[in-house]
Amino acid sequence: MSYDYAGYQTALVTLMATTTEDPYFVTILPDIIDYAELRIYQELDLLNTRFRDATSTTAIGSRQVSLPATLIVLETLAIISPAGSTTATSGARRICQAVTHDFIDMIYPSDGVAYQATPQFFAMLTQTTVLLGPCPDGVYGIEITGTSRPAPLSDDNTTTMLTEMLPALFLAASMVFASGYQKNFGSQADDPKMATSWETQYKELMQYAKSEEFRKKMQSSSWTSQINPTSVDKQRG
Repeated sequence: MSYDYAGYQTALVTLMATTTEDPYFVTILPDIIDYAELRIYQELDLLNTRFRDATSTTAIGSRQVSLPATLIVLETLAIISPAGSTTATSGARRICQAVTHDFIDMIYPSDGVAYQATPQFFAMLTQTTVLLGPCPDGVYGIEITGTSRPAPLSDDNTTTMLTEMLPALFLAASMVFASGYQKNFGSQADDPKMATSWETQYKELMQYAKSEEFRKKMQSSSWTSQINPTSVDKQRG
């Protein structure tokens, strides 16, 4: 089972006992989608939200570097060395170690020439800005891996990884918000346990999704790289 935008709306209005033409539903739908998507993306670290980017570069004598605006969580940062090279030519990735900005300020207190070299450390300064240490002595390429927010479900984006891979979880998360909304604005949702029931359903489905995602990352306790053949009892006649 998977949904496109129209199919998702049909399933949602069926559970909400309303119609897609209801002006109140049309108004609240973007908020329902936003709540459901953001909650799942924040709680479930999906592999499909990960990306690699190599568009940033350093500036000589400046330890501050801006990263892509779409970045949510920075996972790794590599300096392409030597300066001016790329991984397609003679360059090689040099993974930098994540530290605090206090560490960089203490170990590399100056941006002057005496402290400039190939960066070995980085620290998050803002959501999309990092500090490097030591201060770069050349123009180095930077390659990062991290996570971003996928485009939301809409008329223009009719399917997402959630509607295709986790449709039941996405629908349950949507109904948590929708049920709370209907408590104030809909007589058809007079059951005070409705939102609680969907929250319980959501949490149960989330456990299944987490287990599967851990397996994708080879992080599950049950994951193994070994193939374990299953023995078969043969009947002898």
